[in-house]
Amino acid sequence: MSTTQSTRTLQRVIESIPTSDGAGVKLRRSLGQSQDARVDPFLMLDEFSADAAADYIAGFPAHPHRGFETVTYMLDGHMRHEDHLGNRGELKSGAVQWMSAGRGIIHSEMPQQDEGRMRGFQLWLNLPAREKMKAPAYRDIQPAEIPVLDLPGGGRAKVIAGTLVTGAERTPGPLQGLTTDPLYLDVELPAVATFVHPVNAGYNAFVYVFEGEVDIGPEDAARRLKTRHAGVLSSGDSIEVKAGAGGARFLLLAGRPLREPVAQYGPFVMNSREEIEQAIRDYRSGTLTRA
Repeated sequence: MSTTQSTRTLQRVIESIPTSDGAGVKLRRSLGQSQDARVDPFLMLDEFSADAAADYIAGFPAHPHRGFETVTYMLDGHMRHEDHLGNRGELKSGAVQWMSAGRGIIHSEMPQQDEGRMRGFQLWLNLPAREKMKAPAYRDIQPAEIPVLDLPGGGRAKVIAGTLVTGAERTPGPLQGLTTDPLYLDVELPAVATFVHPVNAGYNAFVYVFEGEVDIGPEDAARRLKTRHAGVLSSGDSIEVKAGAGGARFLLLAGRPLREPVAQYGPFVMNSREEIEQAIRDYRSGTLTRA
């Protein structure tokens, strides 16, 4: 029996918008700017990119989370993570920080530089209802742990989560075993080069372009995705991305959808309003982080 592969097309475009978070850190938010701008199981994607220290120096002082996971990927700069569990991590250029808030964590992320460029991303990844109250966890992933591979058609890919497939080669990234089974690739392409990669047909996927422009989809159905835009993809079992004349760099993210109700209030993401109200009460009473 033969099987027919289908290439995903660009279904929806979400332009990132300028905003600020923490104590005034300037950033651009694509996913998460509204309740409708989500791609299950991905809740939010922020890009922070600033050369002026005034745009990031105040950082993200101590604040709570419950019910989801964060993946922070630093391209340039140095931030320090500290939390109520006693974890302390140095997030430097090329490194990744994975944190599962679970039932509750209070942490801070503060710049360790007072000049120079600060650039990177923070992704919010939802947890299924059965895991929202699990014990919180934290892990630093150093640049040496993140595979970087040259691509057959030119360019390179960094494998943060999931597995990169190039021909017969399969290269796993350091983040594995999560319920949502995320694929998280940082792909850089030279001018007009094409990147083709399988994507689980049952997973949701999107592309975020942060340098240059790309065309997504087979040649007869390709659509352009511009810089600092997120492109939500249609169903299918592969993706085809072609860089524009100036080359491109983008994130490819895919994951198993949870198909559960989402209730969010600031740093808390649960399944119902009642659970959100409980999280607020727990935080105010000082029991958010208690087992």
